Amino acid sequence: MTNKKYVNRWQRSLQNNYGQPTIALVKGKGLLVTDADGKIYMDFLGGIATNILGHAHPAIVKAVTKQVSLLSHVSNFYAHPNAIELAEKLTALTGDNSAKVFFCQSGAEANEAALKLSRRTGKMRVVAAQGAFHGRTMGALSLTGQPSKREPFLPLIKGVKHVPFGDIDSMRKAVNKKTAMVIMEPIMGEAGVIVPPADYLQELRKLCDQNGTLLVIDAVQTGMGRTGDWFGYEYSGITPDVITVAKGLGGGLPLGAMIALGKTAELFQPGDHGSTFGGNPVTTAAGLAAIEFIESKDILSKVEKQGAHLIQELALIPGVKEVRGAGLLLGIELEALKASEVSDAMLAAGVLVNAANATTIRIAPALIVSDAQINKFISIFRKVLADGK
Repeated sequence: MTNKKYVNRWQRSLQNNYGQPTIALVKGKGLLVTDADGKIYMDFLGGIATNILGHAHPAIVKAVTKQVSLLSHVSNFYAHPNAIELAEKLTALTGDNSAKVFFCQSGAEANEAALKLSRRTGKMRVVAAQGAFHGRTMGALSLTGQPSKREPFLPLIKGVKHVPFGDIDSMRKAVNKKTAMVIMEPIMGEAGVIVPPADYLQELRKLCDQNGTLLVIDAVQTGMGRTGDWFGYEYSGITPDVITVAKGLGGGLPLGAMIALGKTAELFQPGDHGSTFGGNPVTTAAGLAAIEFIESKDILSKVEKQGAHLIQELALIPGVKEVRGAGLLLGIELEALKASEVSDAMLAAGVLVNAANATTIRIAPALIVSDAQINKFISIFRKVLADGK
């Protein structure tokens, strides 16, 4: 079966909400994936920051294989060890022993849960950032600050105001005593990997405290070690009221979580919310295996060093205007070339990347990426930009 045949079958049988793919990936190992025609690529997108340990990682394969042979699904009527252990691990990673976890399957669901949780404060108003991405379900889409994604589905949930990202003065005008929550990405991923001012989250925390407003950190894309910290906000020194995670949490399997800290952890009551597959034994086994591997190999310190190296080297390439981000979540702003054309050229050269917008290439490789693979990526990217002039 070839790429062309798979793509034709995709077009006949799947809805067109993603557009038509150009290749079909059939297997992977580590950072490498192979398409139906047998071509091998370096995966520098990682399933959009999801395959945190790459493809077919032995630790995840072992954990999932063992678990699926024991117990595959129990619903939320019953407890099981993996969900408990992973919730305890996530609580420990927040540094707040009072934190409690709600498991779901995706980032959109985690943000939906946070939105519902905020209603339990008795307030309804929400403030989010222009350009932010929090998901595509109707509640999460209401939080998403991208008009092109919102407008076809209006009217959405009322009471959501979007203000410029990183502008604390605009935030001060928007947040008041009636505001239930402010939701913020530590780094805006889908918008082009946009980093806020260094003191922004600290000022936002103060503002939320002054108004009795929940501060929700959407760490879906920055989370699980991608920036060199577990959630991506830690550099600021703040403690959020809620953290949402997904993508890398399941090590490539569908798993999300809404973590509530302090008094916020007591807001949900029995019957308030649920998820049939949330905290599934198999996906939580994968999540535990991923975290344990990252901790045992001190991956976070490696991520920080590799990110600094990428930023330094990519910024020197002619045609690169700016490199933004942290760790292994980076946006490469182009001076003149179209990001979509550069993405296509990288694909042809055997590297998977993403055009986050018209001028930005986004990369989010697995945290197991080697220094040699990073240097190879830099070399290929340099050549693609030189050829594109």
